Amino acid sequence: MPIYIRIFVERFITMDHLPQDPAILVSSINMLLRDEEFDSLESLCCYFDRDTDEIKGYLLENGFVYSEEQKQMRPVGFDA
Repeated sequence: MPIYIRIFVERFITMDHLPQDPAILVSSINMLLRDEEFDSLESLCCYFDRDTDEIKGYLLENGFVYSEEQKQMRPVGFDA
């Protein structure tokens, strides 16, 4: 992994909360899962002391759904 990505991830992991903006939240979740910083959405939410269903519900309201198969947040209807 390039050093600039590692530095970003390390800074993000040291944060005490997830972003509130839906687009940034989706991007952050997908990056952390893709780069295997966390092995599941549940473990990521646990680390940041957030409820998984709360995160899924908030993002669903903003047009995103979690794909268990892909282990990423995707736009609603992406797979349709």
